[in-house]
Parts: sequence; structure tokens; C-alpha cells
Amino acid sequence: MKLGIARERLDGERRVAATPETVKQLAGLGLEVLVESGAGTAAGHSDEDYRQAGALIVPALDLAALNVYAHVRPLEPTTAAALRRGAVTVGLASPSSELPTVRALAEAGVTSFALELVPRISRAQSMDALTSQALVAGYRCVLEAAMRLPRFFPLYMTAAGTIPPARVLVLGAGVAGLQAIGTAKRLGARVSANDIRPASADEVASMGGTFIKLDVETAEASGGYARELSADRGALQRELLAPHVAQADVLITTASVPGRRAPLLVSREMVQHMRPGSVVVDLAAESGGNVEGSVPGLDLEIPTADGQGMVTLVGMKDVASAMPADASRLYAKNVANFIALMAAEGQVVPDFGDEVVAGACLTHDGEVRHGPTAAALAALSAEAAESVGSAGSVSSANEGVS
Repeated sequence: MKLGIARERLDGERRVAATPETVKQLAGLGLEVLVESGAGTAAGHSDEDYRQAGALIVPALDLAALNVYAHVRPLEPTTAAALRRGAVTVGLASPSSELPTVRALAEAGVTSFALELVPRISRAQSMDALTSQALVAGYRCVLEAAMRLPRFFPLYMTAAGTIPPARVLVLGAGVAGLQAIGTAKRLGARVSANDIRPASADEVASMGGTFIKLDVETAEASGGYARELSADRGALQRELLAPHVAQADVLITTASVPGRRAPLLVSREMVQHMRPGSVVVDLAAESGGNVEGSVPGLDLEIPTADGQGMVTLVGMKDVASAMPADASRLYAKNVANFIALMAAEGQVVPDFGDEVVAGACLTHDGEVRHGPTAAALAALSAEAAESVGSAGSVSSANEGVS
């Protein structure tokens, strides 16, 4: 079977779905691995590295000839439509925001697997791309904050005086948040954190942070993710967080709800009450933002309420791609381990009796297998039909007017 590794074409994406190490693993499964020329250059892997690992380097992938297609970013609808019927795709699919691609995959008869949907169980940890990439993102966002903050992170006691440590507040204690806490702590900052899941208090403490308990905690959703707060509880959360935000030199927000817009945790007014020179890093900017007004890929200067200075609001974009070597090393291993779960005697044959395979399946045999995505597509189709019907009614009515 032919397995293709794409060269990612989205601006800013520097990761790759296979490294020379994982090419050896995939070839060892009996698969013929085809790597598009230049696919790993940004991640530090030359075509020659892949060739020596056992891959065939091609100028461009012939999508119609591939049995398996591994990718990083969600596919374009045109790419999905060009794949052969029965082909298998493995990668990040962002199904809630890429419905046209999901429809194209189903219509093309492609069996697609979204790594975001991999069940959060012990056996699937080596395939959990969300976790591996969140690890990179959490680390990187602290470095971005440290480079912009006009002061030290650690405590310094010098002959010229004592410099107190920076105060870092992290909102959201998932994988990215915990990594941010640990990184800020290693840099010497005084770190505190909040999460609406009660169980996260012990995790924050284990990373060296101080947990801020607010009277808005709620139970975890399935898989250990946070459950979105209602509008009134969200407003209460912001009110209770305001004094803690005002005291922070650095605020890092990492909260997300899978398949949904990121929750609003920090208002513009809260940012304006921070001290001049403070830095806010919104890791969720690409999915709607935890901080009001954040824009992916931009640094915005927000004037403080007293008019004495500015707060820098950083909207993160392509965070994991900022560290493509290690991000690719982890992601490629996730992909290879998932493919290995389905491979036997040189063939990739999904076993839908396996809860990991079934749980990660997005489309198969012309159907959308992921329930929430299927429901979203049905709702979208219903809206389109209603819109066409309304337009037809208006047109018919106009025909009788002279």
C-alpha cells in the first residue's frame, strides 16, 4: 500500500506528518512511504534524510494513487475530492470548523480519521496529538511572554537592590496550561492558576503553581475536558478573576472546549486594569479567544485605565509550528502509532471494533461517523434548503406582480 506524506501548504505551517524516524516505523509495517519533496525542510529534515530512512521522494503526490494519506492541517475540499474511494486519511481535521471538507470526504468515500477525536484513554496516549501539540504550545507561549515583558521573571538579589519575581497568572490548567505553569516556574516567576475543574487544583500544585479557587467550579465533561459555563456563571467568573488579573505581570490564557468557540475569560476592561508594561498571551486566539479583542498573529497595545501606559495583548497563531522540529517529532509519532494500530501484513485495514479506531473515525463508506459533526452538517443542509425555499417563494410571488 502507498502511504503519502504531504508538504503542508498553509502559510505559517512548518510541521510535517512524518519524520525519518517514523518513516522507518511505517516502512517496517510493509507500507511504501512516499514523501513529497520539501515536506520536512522547515522541521529540519532534508529529502535525503527521508530517502535514507526508506522513503521514496516525489515532486508531488498523486492523490488518486494513494491508499493512505497523512497530513497535519485539515484538508481542503478539493484535496479530499481528489483522493481515491476507500483511501484512508490520518491527521488533524478540525471537523466542527471544516464542514465542507467533511462533506467532501464522505462524498468521495474516504475513510478519514481525525486525531482530535482519539479517545482519552491510557491505551491511546501515544496517539493523542492534541496533548502532544498542547505541550509545545504551553511552553512556547511562556517564552513569547518573557520576551515581551520589560522585566525579569526570576527573583534577583543584587548589591543595587532586590528585584522581585514576576507574577504570572495562567487561566486553564489542561496540558497547555500545566506546561505553561511549569515553564514559568522554571524561569523563576511566582505562578498562580485557575481552572473550572476542581480536580485541576492538585495538578497545578504539582507543577509548582498556586491554585486560585473561585466559586464557579463545575464538573468535568467526558474525557477530562472542561465543560463550558453558562452565560451568568461566565460573567461571575470574570468578576471574581478581575482582581487576580490586575495583580499579574503576565497573564496566559489556555482554556478551550473541544469543538466549540473558546470561552471568554477576560474582558478588555480587565486587561486595562493591569499595570503598564504587563503582557497578556491568548493561546486560544485562533479559536475565538479567551481575551476580548485578541487577534491571531497580532500584538495589540491596550491603554491602561489610568492612561499611564500600555498592556501588550498577544494573539497566538500557529503556536506549535513555531517549534516545528519537536512539534513534528511528537506529532509524527502520534500519526505513525495510529496507523500501526490499523496495519497488518502491509495493509491498513481499520478495525471498527477497536474503540480507538471507531472513536477517531470521522467518515467511512460515504457516511459521517462522528455524531456531532453529522448533526452539524445536517443542520447546515437544512438551513441551506430553507434559504433556497424562501428565495423560491419570493421569486414566485414576484412573478405575479406586473
